[in-house]
Amino acid sequence: MPESFDERTLKAADIVTKEKIAEIILIGNKSNVLKDAKRLNLKNIEKLLITDFESSQNTEKYADLMVELRKHKGMFKEKALELLQNPLYFSIMMIKAGDADGEVAGAANATGNVLLPAFQYIKTAPGVNVVSGAFLMFMKDKNFGKNGLMLFADCAVHPDPTAEELAQIAVSTGKTARAIAGIEPKIAMLSFSTKGSASHELVEKVQKATKIAQKSAPDMQIDGELQADAAIIETIGKKKAPDSKIAGKANVLVFPDLQSGNISYKLVQRLAGAEAIGPVLQGMAAPVNDLSRGCSVSDIVNLIAITANQAAM
Repeated sequence: MPESFDERTLKAADIVTKEKIAEIILIGNKSNVLKDAKRLNLKNIEKLLITDFESSQNTEKYADLMVELRKHKGMFKEKALELLQNPLYFSIMMIKAGDADGEVAGAANATGNVLLPAFQYIKTAPGVNVVSGAFLMFMKDKNFGKNGLMLFADCAVHPDPTAEELAQIAVSTGKTARAIAGIEPKIAMLSFSTKGSASHELVEKVQKATKIAQKSAPDMQIDGELQADAAIIETIGKKKAPDSKIAGKANVLVFPDLQSGNISYKLVQRLAGAEAIGPVLQGMAAPVNDLSRGCSVSDIVNLIAITANQAAM
């Protein structure tokens, strides 16, 4: 956690340590961190590993690794040492060197600043070339999804995925459903068409993505293209897609583009009163998750728990 100067981050780290949810590494000046912890009456911070990015014995090692990984991009030792004075870069290099398993940041930094070092050095998982963002949506109506829990993706990262990328997003979200939500995914590839009811190149993209996803993850239940009502309302699903095992029973919704995904999760959150947890970044070679700068302490605790589960996966 590279934002040890943020009070919410310290409070979340204190709770996570007390509840034994994960092992936290705070990156920052140790004396300042302990002073803030005392002021906030946090009893568990002194138990944590606090790494000072300005004086760490690992700085040279991380700088050499940065040069090795990006010398083709013009990286040199002095520049690497300069970048490591930024705790966001230092945090990512801890992960890359195997000294940490994941990162949670963004309470005090913009999304772009959090993700750039991750994209440069962590990169994507083998066989994946697209990063996406999923939201865990906890519905008040327990008839939807798995006892009210659904996953929406991509709602945060990729504006206009190709069919191949959309298929990867679907499979990544299925893995997230298993690892974090503990549910067996029933994945609906959404469109404004159900099983050829409309003809358009946008529909064809979803149809192609569905076939690719089914082939690449035969152990997952994936179907499409489905309209939203056919995906989540059983009576409508039976009528519009009678041969589908997913129609009317979906607990994972994969949207055809970022516009539809982002709009949909916010509408469901505000109009239906659903609790939205995320975005959970998917497709990275190691878990790196970005918070909203308006996040609460409980938001940070939740995302730490999710990140720990991703690392375990």
